Amino acid sequence: MARSARGQGTIRKKTVKKNGREYTYWEGRYTSGYDPGTGRQIQRSISGRTQKEVAQKLKAATAAIDSGTYTEPSKLTVGQWLNIWVETYLTSTKPHTRVSYTAKIRNHLIPAFGATRLESLTAPMIQNLYNSLLSGSDGKKPLSAKSVHDVHGVLHAALRQAVRLGYIRYNPCESCILPRVVRHEIKPLNEIETKAFLEAVAGDRFETLYIITLFTGLRLGEVMGLLWDNIDFDGGTITVRQQLQREKQQGGKYVLTTLKNGKTRILSPAPWVMQMLRTHRTRQLEQRLRVGELWTDTGLVFTDEIGQHYAIDTIRKHFKRIAAKIGRPDLRFHDLRHSYAVAALRGGDDVKTVQQHLGHATAAFTLDVYGHVTDEMQKASAARMENYIQTIIN
Repeated sequence: MARSARGQGTIRKKTVKKNGREYTYWEGRYTSGYDPGTGRQIQRSISGRTQKEVAQKLKAATAAIDSGTYTEPSKLTVGQWLNIWVETYLTSTKPHTRVSYTAKIRNHLIPAFGATRLESLTAPMIQNLYNSLLSGSDGKKPLSAKSVHDVHGVLHAALRQAVRLGYIRYNPCESCILPRVVRHEIKPLNEIETKAFLEAVAGDRFETLYIITLFTGLRLGEVMGLLWDNIDFDGGTITVRQQLQREKQQGGKYVLTTLKNGKTRILSPAPWVMQMLRTHRTRQLEQRLRVGELWTDTGLVFTDEIGQHYAIDTIRKHFKRIAAKIGRPDLRFHDLRHSYAVAALRGGDDVKTVQQHLGHATAAFTLDVYGHVTDEMQKASAARMENYIQTIIN
């Protein structure tokens, strides 16, 4: 009989007994190559709970064999697999995200167990890494709980793909205990501080940028990435569809990229805010006439004297000076976004509206961040209802 073609696979249902109980699962077998000494087929197996799951794994493995990218699972190290994962399975991710993932792999994962066989990686090994990153026992600066979660996210995703391909039977990350992330208390501007802030930025070169952020809740990258094409003065709307980001690498360039959640949203700011944008537009056109051919037509709403984008660090440093001026040196630029959200909720906007306006993935996340505000709103609602009841019964 002619031997099976390389990459050919079969699937069958299997039942085994263990400790007196029967367990049923599906197994796929495929030919990964031939032994150069004997000429015999090298058989590999993939298992799963359902036939569909095994079929998907088998298809991925045989496709890799056909394309010449297949690597024997038993020979793969964690470092080799992480590099393969980045090059092969992160091709559709944002450049910013890919650079961030690569940095975590290079700085934390490969030094810890890059030379370890992929199939030998265990949950205790991974747990030890997380613990050392958190405590700084590895001799490096301790990471925050949030940063440890980020490292875990990268490793978990890479190993999940390895499971799908049948390189490992299960994801050891699943058994690890992650540190609890304590959300820092937000400190938005109150009404008195907001008035002081507006007075402090009056006439400032970044006045409109600050005001747009304060009264729309845009992220810094989103407000810097606004184009005049995104502004509909007749309709009174702002379309948020991109952000300006700097590549996370030495000498990284500024690029317009997709939003954090990839979803375009349309805002309807207060008429006063739209008028601020109209005035800013007029000033920019006047500046463009003054510099003539030196002007670079980027189409951006917020630019320097020759039409180029600002540096993110320039905006942040200038903002800190304004914050100190009004007696809030602890204030961060992102707190303008929080100030908008708190003001909107206290003003009567429902959580779903605020969630969509901010571009949060879910209303639950918005509630998690601004729960204290909604608690205050509920108490105020109870007080109003009490007044209403007393009016009726008395």
